[in-house]
Amino acid sequence: MLNTAQIILVMFLWAICFPLIVLGLSYAPHLTFAALRAFLAGATLLAIALIMKRPQPRDIGTWLMLGTIGLGATTLGFFGMFHASEFISPGVATVIANTQPLMAAVLASLVLKERLSRFGKIGLLLGFFGIVLIALPSLMSNMNGNYTLGIFYIVLAAAGITVSNVLIRRLAHRIDALSAMGWQLVLGSCFLALIAFFTEDTHITWNTPFILSLLGLALPGTALAYWLWCRVLGQVQLNRANAFSFLVPVFGLTLGVVFFQESIGILPAVGIGLTVLGILLVNWPVKWERTALLGGGK
Repeated sequence: MLNTAQIILVMFLWAICFPLIVLGLSYAPHLTFAALRAFLAGATLLAIALIMKRPQPRDIGTWLMLGTIGLGATTLGFFGMFHASEFISPGVATVIANTQPLMAAVLASLVLKERLSRFGKIGLLLGFFGIVLIALPSLMSNMNGNYTLGIFYIVLAAAGITVSNVLIRRLAHRIDALSAMGWQLVLGSCFLALIAFFTEDTHITWNTPFILSLLGLALPGTALAYWLWCRVLGQVQLNRANAFSFLVPVFGLTLGVVFFQESIGILPAVGIGLTVLGILLVNWPVKWERTALLGGGK
């Protein structure tokens, strides 16, 4: 129950990042903003790790894995997500981004030898179909932009996050979570800053709304979320934990209803139900599944 609560909290923290990103982008270029977010989050985690005298990575293999995680989760993840918003609608982005648990399930079975049960496979498909229904109103609306480029950016982000999640799962048992996530965020932010330097006007308007959005994104939305995520992956199979990522758009819809008086139509409501059912099936205990498949026999 504690692991489940932590995973749900991570998904909620990631969901609240979207309005904060929209707020901050009014005052800073995309990648410059993303690099600041990642660096501040990573530096905060490393400062806490040093104060608490947590062990730091030493061998070259660990550093290479941290660099790859930073390149995948932070550099490619933030780069793809921030740029995709310029070309495709949120609905398309939501659907494509949520193929990540499906891709991770395949990669986890090959690299981590984590295989989903029959119920788990059905659950992943139901969860993804639920996301499609949630995003369907946006998918059916009029959209303009370079779809091919936008889709490329989202796929790039999803692929980077998929690889990094598998590596975090492998690394979680070998290194302290504070140090691991702190270093991957700092390393990833350096890659982002380099790209931003050559591709953007890095001027920032330092005002109260931007500072609040940056702090909200960097501290609870990134530092706390990634630390909890790494801790959880040290104890929970990636496929089971990753299925909860379908909750991010669900939380987004809920926040819209609570704070912005938005309404939820029939299709998104059905999609939310399917998403929750899918997550339950992915995390269904194997012994219960066997009992259900045998018709209640022992």
